[in-house]
Amino acid sequence: MRVAPVGGTAVQDHVALAEIELCGDLIIAASAARERLSLESIDEVLRVAEERERERS
Repeated sequence: MRVAPVGGTAVQDHVALAEIELCGDLIIAASAARERLSLESIDEVLRVAEERERERS
């Protein structure tokens, strides 16, 4: 068994971490919903409109 060395040599993939956070947000929203999430609700959770607005600027 290999164990990562202590000392902060781990590399963080910021894109992967952001994707994991969005997936978590989506799972939380889906588990709190009484019915299936609509496409609009999914876009809201994933902040699609915010990203599109940022791309336009």
